[in-house]
Amino acid sequence: MTKRLAVFASGTGTNFSALNQAIKDRQIPAEIVLLVCDHEQAPVVQRARVAQIQTLIVDFHAYPTKAAAEEQILQKLKASQVEAILLAGYMRIVGPTLLRGYPHRILNLHPALLPNFPGRHGVEDALAAGVRETGVTVHFIDAGVDTGEIIAQRVVPINTDDTVTSLATRIHAAEHDLYPTVLQRLIDEGVF
Repeated sequence: MTKRLAVFASGTGTNFSALNQAIKDRQIPAEIVLLVCDHEQAPVVQRARVAQIQTLIVDFHAYPTKAAAEEQILQKLKASQVEAILLAGYMRIVGPTLLRGYPHRILNLHPALLPNFPGRHGVEDALAAGVRETGVTVHFIDAGVDTGEIIAQRVVPINTDDTVTSLATRIHAAEHDLYPTVLQRLIDEGVF
């Protein structure tokens, strides 16, 4: 049975496109049926249009509370029969409304080896710390910032001449492979 997924993204959408392509190429029994984005002009919105994937743009400033905005998202997810959510560069902390609606069914992709370097600047923070390696983490989300149960990680070495751009490029390559691999595993194991 094909799993119905939503991807939440805020930016360029490279992971969105990589996930969508990997689902097709690897014949993962899943389908991205909805993109949820919090920025109308984000490049990921155009990627979803090209892929003919329905998009929900949510302007959080148009709602009286975050919970009200998330309730609107939750209604759309349920109407679209979404079974699990994949965060892919979504730059908002998911609140209790969505956490209750999709318990243990929301994954996040983080550009560092958690618990090291949580938050928005994982690549920059790893470089600034002078560590020899960083990587990618796929984890379930909880109410904290990058504190949920870790599912899988992949190490990415840091070269002495790395810049944020060169390191981020290698991290993206690891993300584009690891995220669909984890998705396949969770489906195979019946977690999703």
